[in-house]
Amino acid sequence: MLKTLIIIPAYNEELNIQKTIDDIEENAPEVDYIVINDGSKDNTLDVLNKYNYHYIDGFQNQGLFGAVQTGFKWALINNYDVAIQFDGDGQHSASYIKILLKAIEEGNDIAIGSRFVTEKKPFTARMLGSRLLSLAIKITTGKTIKDPTSGFRAYNKDCIRLYAEDSNNPPEPDTLACMLRNGKHIKEVQVQMSEREFGKSYLNPINSIKYMGRMVISILLIQPFRKVKK
Repeated sequence: MLKTLIIIPAYNEELNIQKTIDDIEENAPEVDYIVINDGSKDNTLDVLNKYNYHYIDGFQNQGLFGAVQTGFKWALINNYDVAIQFDGDGQHSASYIKILLKAIEEGNDIAIGSRFVTEKKPFTARMLGSRLLSLAIKITTGKTIKDPTSGFRAYNKDCIRLYAEDSNNPPEPDTLACMLRNGKHIKEVQVQMSEREFGKSYLNPINSIKYMGRMVISILLIQPFRKVKK
């Protein structure tokens, strides 16, 4: 089996992190995990210590990119074959880890846990940004990513290195376009996601609009001219 690390970025997830780790230990006990405590201001660190969870403590908030890249660096240093980005808020299910790993074993560079492989994307205001990102990726790469905003992704060894070493390569929808343009193979697999039970996402309506706008501009105007490091 491929040596696998689950990377769990966590910011103020004191009420969610135990359920997340329990899910992994129950449904994917054969893989390792590391929680990246991203400068949480609540009691996340206390929970991690109470249950002796595996974690790296960030002394300040780096944001999603900084937290996940810390995990990629850990995976690179410790020679993991696969790294899986996995939310700490309970929205992702570890029961799908096996099918993500299977997609990597089949030769894909990135596997995305997608809500919309066999299910249709709803025509809602919430999904408008996702549709715009999918369209921008299609325009610039000729490839279709149905769920570009999914944060449930598996990366092979080469992609671990690329994300760990390049500060211009955050694990965001825009860099998926860059990876596609540089010959990487991406496969989406159908998953179900849950709603967050506790706490609030930083992506409120205003932040969501800003985020989607930034991603679309990057996909259309920046990523087509980037080359990933060899």
